[in-house]
Amino acid sequence: MSKRDFLVEIGTEELPPKSLFTLAQAFAAGVTRGLDNANVKHGDVDWFATPRRLAVRVAAVADHQPDQEIRRQGPAIANAYDANGQPTRAALGFAASCGVKLEELQQVDGPKGKVLQFVGVKAGEAVGSLLPGIVSAALGELPIAKRMRWGSGDQEFVRPVHWVVMLFGSTVVEADVLGKPAGKQSHGHRFHAPQAIAISSPARYPDLLKEKGRVVADVAQRRESIRAGVTAIAESLGGAAVIEPALLDEVTALVEWPVPLAGRFDARFLDLPPEVLIATMQDHQRYFPVKGADGRLMNSFITVANIESKDPTKVRDGNERVVRPRLADAAFFWETDRKQSLASRREALKAVTFQGKLGSLYDKSERVATLAAQIAEIIGADTALTRRAAQLSKCDLLSAMVGEFPELQGLMGRYYAQHDGESSEVAAALEEQYWPRFSGDQLPVGRVGIAVSMADKLDTIAGIFSIGQKPSGTRDPFGLRRAALGVLRICFERELDLDLMQLVQSAVAQQPVAAPAETVAEIWDYLTERLRSSYLEDDSPLRITTEMFDAVIASRSQSPLDIHRRLQALVTFLALPEAQSLSGANKRIANILRKAPDDISGAVDANRLQDPAERALFEHVIATERAVNPLLARREYGAALTQLASLREDVDKFFDSVMVMAEDAEVRLNRLALLVRLRGVFLQIADLSRLPG
Repeated sequence: MSKRDFLVEIGTEELPPKSLFTLAQAFAAGVTRGLDNANVKHGDVDWFATPRRLAVRVAAVADHQPDQEIRRQGPAIANAYDANGQPTRAALGFAASCGVKLEELQQVDGPKGKVLQFVGVKAGEAVGSLLPGIVSAALGELPIAKRMRWGSGDQEFVRPVHWVVMLFGSTVVEADVLGKPAGKQSHGHRFHAPQAIAISSPARYPDLLKEKGRVVADVAQRRESIRAGVTAIAESLGGAAVIEPALLDEVTALVEWPVPLAGRFDARFLDLPPEVLIATMQDHQRYFPVKGADGRLMNSFITVANIESKDPTKVRDGNERVVRPRLADAAFFWETDRKQSLASRREALKAVTFQGKLGSLYDKSERVATLAAQIAEIIGADTALTRRAAQLSKCDLLSAMVGEFPELQGLMGRYYAQHDGESSEVAAALEEQYWPRFSGDQLPVGRVGIAVSMADKLDTIAGIFSIGQKPSGTRDPFGLRRAALGVLRICFERELDLDLMQLVQSAVAQQPVAAPAETVAEIWDYLTERLRSSYLEDDSPLRITTEMFDAVIASRSQSPLDIHRRLQALVTFLALPEAQSLSGANKRIANILRKAPDDISGAVDANRLQDPAERALFEHVIATERAVNPLLARREYGAALTQLASLREDVDKFFDSVMVMAEDAEVRLNRLALLVRLRGVFLQIADLSRLPG
């Protein structure tokens, strides 16, 4: 069967840069899925994306689908022929529906006896005829938040479409896609090479665009070209470029023919906080800042143009003219904001709503102050400084700088607190309250910052749950998932043995609404599920299964750090040879006790122990309790489980020789009490009955 490469390119108006690569990858995935679902053999799949095009190239696509064997079962033989052996209407109708004569059908064994069966072959279709439908389906499934219409047609896409290329080998696939007839004519750079470019074959696609169209369609090649060019220019300036991956991706998505250029700004702006300069250059202008050998910002930046100008000086001057007023505005905000202290802004927070039912930002800061002070007492932070930091925590939101650069919230609070003469711990906490901001981000360092960060996150979670707006599906407008993971990470990465359930109860009790009775339990379950997910992720340092997590949660520990330590101990225990036998025994004990009366305690009457095996087990349990209890008090779960492993032999002997459900009621209840006692020792660490075994 012959094979050919396939190419599809959708040419558009400028596509949104932040979703460009997502759209391109989804397009490639959709085409691949369509080919696979049609059982079409193919090779590697590549995707290309520039501001004006999405393209997919598939290598070695088969010309035809493989033939498919078709098997259809018809009526039972008893219903296919009458008493005289003549075919019934059911048999004749089945044969006719299959397009064959009755004698061409087979008789095979069915689930309830012999049946008629048709066996045939469906010839594979020419793949060229399938490609338009596969491409249209892939385009229809793209994750486009809001589709546009253009012209007088009813076609919809992320941006208006101007051309479509669809080649199967060197042959144009006849199709109408998004209102445009497919052809082989692509287009180059809007200014450098606006003329049509004939694509001779899918294999030549990126090279032709680069050679004739001044378009670098390969995203990885374009990204590396930008990175290398920016780096080289920064080195020529005597510095190093600040290249954030997200900015590099965005700039890569903004240009087709990248041309890096250096620019400068007035050195007086270096008096601004470096983060303000970086935010202005990166977030507003898509410029790459430059740092000198001393690590401080230089009064230079690097921009990436989408055109190779005959007069680069004009391009440079234009960018310098654009950034100058933005930096001047930032300098004005910096000077103006510092004329008013953070503390003096507190009263104005009363006019800023946090959430309609949960009051103002002032109200929230007061709740956070109370909860943070409670946490501070537990972790050894200065309570007065913690309360002060919480009360000032939202004041920088009213500053002009944060109004212009919302991403600098907290950071500007730290700068302004330092200017106001606040304690260094208070100033640091104003920034650290928002940490971690995303997965893998840094955690608060200072104890005051830890207390305020946890309190702020718990207050938000408690408030939103209390008004019945907990996250559902992908909807999480208040970032509760991020807040929950932040709280959990702070607990076990900063090794804080906190009763999180108690803190949740305090946070819910402070809310200005009457929370439903089940709110605390719902929040605890929500936190627990976030914790479970973090352990089950591929990059988790501990190899935890759902059963292991459930086993530890059954201990009803309310401290994330304590849960973490129990899981660490369980991982070590499960590597011991005794682990599987003891897990199986715990499962057996749980099953027995499930059928026993609920009021059985662990009080064992030694005088009623009849069998040597049950006496030996009882004595071993008593000795193990004495050895394990001090270890549990010190949270040394690994050592405790190692001690419990020594019970294996006596547990095995007990089940081999003792009938738990004895006829004598008193003996039976005493043996059940022994099992309750034994199970209770394990339950102090984890419920091993939940483990497979």
